[in-house]
Amino acid sequence: MIPLLTAPEMTSLERRAIDEWGVPSLVLQEHAALGALALLPPAEPVQVLAGPGNNGGDALALARLARLRGREVQVWTPDPQPRWKGDAALQARLWEGLGGTYRSAGVPAEAVAGFRGWVVDGLFGLGTRLPLRGPSLAWVEALAAAAGPAAPFRVLALDLPSGLDPGSPEITGPAVPADRTACFGQLKVCHGLRPARDLCGAITLVPIPLDRAPAAALNLLEAPVSGRPRWDTHKQDFGHVGIRAGSLGMSGAAVMAAQGALRMGAGLVTILPDPAVRAEVAEQVPEAMVRPWEGQVPPGLDALLVGPGGITEVPRWDGPLVLDASALGTGDGPRWMARPRTVLTPHPGEFARLFQAPAPRTTAERLAQAGAAAIGPGLLVLKGAQTLLAGGGEAGIRVNPTGHPGLSAGGAGDFLAGMVAARVAQWARRGDDTGPSLKEAVGEALWLHGAAADRLGPGPLMIRELGPSLAALLRELHGAAIRP
Repeated sequence: MIPLLTAPEMTSLERRAIDEWGVPSLVLQEHAALGALALLPPAEPVQVLAGPGNNGGDALALARLARLRGREVQVWTPDPQPRWKGDAALQARLWEGLGGTYRSAGVPAEAVAGFRGWVVDGLFGLGTRLPLRGPSLAWVEALAAAAGPAAPFRVLALDLPSGLDPGSPEITGPAVPADRTACFGQLKVCHGLRPARDLCGAITLVPIPLDRAPAAALNLLEAPVSGRPRWDTHKQDFGHVGIRAGSLGMSGAAVMAAQGALRMGAGLVTILPDPAVRAEVAEQVPEAMVRPWEGQVPPGLDALLVGPGGITEVPRWDGPLVLDASALGTGDGPRWMARPRTVLTPHPGEFARLFQAPAPRTTAERLAQAGAAAIGPGLLVLKGAQTLLAGGGEAGIRVNPTGHPGLSAGGAGDFLAGMVAARVAQWARRGDDTGPSLKEAVGEALWLHGAAADRLGPGPLMIRELGPSLAALLRELHGAAIRP
């Protein structure tokens, strides 16, 4: 997983490095400035915007290092008579010792109109306080209006674009659209989640000396690490998935779910549709066993998926469950989150019904509501752009970064539910602690679902196309695992 830090979490990490490990704060600043300077193409003029805090200190350090290398550099400050504090005050003295001066503009838009080459946005970083006001706001608005593909300059943001809150995925006011962002030390929330992520441009993680890995409440899912399969495997080793899905007029959902489970590598799949659609389901998925639903879960299953295709009742069963929201009633969410080895997969509208809450609209709302709902041992998969994974007895939330709008099509959730069920069955079949936890197994399915779409490229897609793409993706991952 990739941690996404808030400002307090990052500040705490830096503080420990300074106070406990003994790294001078100026060393952190010099590492940051050197790493950011390396991202600027040579032989182009540089306009540095230096704010009043530590981010301004980073900007002044970069300006000094650039001048020492013979580059053309100008430093602009929102305040005509800047008053530096702490490390920024020392960086200012070093800059001034080289003969460096400061420029200001009563109308920032007029100054920005003359910018060429690269603009270094060092106005605000971790210490951002929103909303912006005064001259700083005028500078951000001027850059936001002028920047873009047709502008005669490009923007490099130091740590994060000014106007963003480092700990939020939202854009709440004017913010600088960066072409590149030099992220110092660790990614922050604004670097990993949209819409804020879209203002960061190409993000480069600039290493700074920190003495330990961070603990974060929010993490991005990564590609699963595939181990080399045993040479003597049997179909039972890869899990037996039962799928209670498919009713009259909605048989396709059962087919999509089964294809998701099979493409994910389930050794056996048994579909349990309503009797009226048994034949049409069986015709479309010859690799699965198809038995008409007779009111009881057959023996031998490792995981049971219930709900796709109009199924509105969850059968009695003690094993691992994956529940499509259509199978659950209003207000049923907390009940099922209290059941161990249970995964709920609602989209925002279904989430509102299950948990009797307003439908979350923004990324921040989805994070807050998922965190509040994910109490107990059950797992919540809140589907949508940037699908969230929460629960499992942990407070943290994992976010899936893969996928594109082409997944906004009927059947995508059914295919995903089948993939999740396959991973749950494989986890249950393993029956020990030598591999991924249940939460990690579900997270792998989420990442692979979006990555299969990404592999096909942007634009609309038929959900059935995910099957061959997922198979090719898994082969690539397995190949990487066994390559010497």
